[in-house]
Amino acid sequence: MRWYLSIGAVLVAGLMMGGHVAGIAAPAQKSQLADNEDKVLVDVELVIAVDVSYSMDLDELAVQREGYAQAIVSKEFLQALKNGPNSKVAVTYFEWSASGDQKIIIPWRLVDGPETADAVANEIMKTPVRRGSRTSISGAINFAMPLFEENPYRGLRRVIDISGDGPNNSGEPVTGPREAALAKGIIINGLPIMVKEPSFSSTDIDNLDVYYEDCVIGGPGSFAVSIKDRDKFKEAIRTKLVLEIAGRTPERPTVPVAQQEPRVPCTIGEKLWQERWGR
Repeated sequence: MRWYLSIGAVLVAGLMMGGHVAGIAAPAQKSQLADNEDKVLVDVELVIAVDVSYSMDLDELAVQREGYAQAIVSKEFLQALKNGPNSKVAVTYFEWSASGDQKIIIPWRLVDGPETADAVANEIMKTPVRRGSRTSISGAINFAMPLFEENPYRGLRRVIDISGDGPNNSGEPVTGPREAALAKGIIINGLPIMVKEPSFSSTDIDNLDVYYEDCVIGGPGSFAVSIKDRDKFKEAIRTKLVLEIAGRTPERPTVPVAQQEPRVPCTIGEKLWQERWGR
């Protein structure tokens, strides 16, 4: 079973500052190391994939941006960064909505202390908020995977951090890209946003947290942090980023979606869209 966290379920400080470090992927094979000798060693290559679909209101989009910017410069994040074996991480940040709508906001940046963290946070905040139609988690994963091959860094872990407020309803079903990412040794973590009541005019579902756990996240130490209270938005983002940088979730075998019975159908978003919009 994957790790699933809600904000009230963890004491962030305790997780960040103590306990056994686990959930770190196995080191690359010798042939891979030879191919990447010129790359900068980092603890984590982190792709932050942020939902900007129209189901997110403008206030949520603004708070989400502020949450990531503030998390990266927080004392908890910087302490987790300092405690890593290389004391540096590589981060890129893109926004997504439909299957063909992804936009990189922050190209790959090295974060190794307060100054570089401030630079990334400022870059996030100065970019105008935008919105897009539909929700394609599969498109976000497909867009994220090549980013790891194109950067000048080599991390102990490769992580895609996906936030979203609804199930996949655009592009191919989410399970295919998810399994392709896991096969490459990429970890997928989730930030299901559940601050609004589901409405008939959308493909929102009540149990988005369960959907993310069973259909989206995967890989050693993967986890999801749900946001069910608008006031906890920024806290949730900080919790998630710090956990990802610290790598303090238990290591366990990957269980492909095809080998288990999801509690929520992984194509529920596509089915709801077809029922409500007929296409």
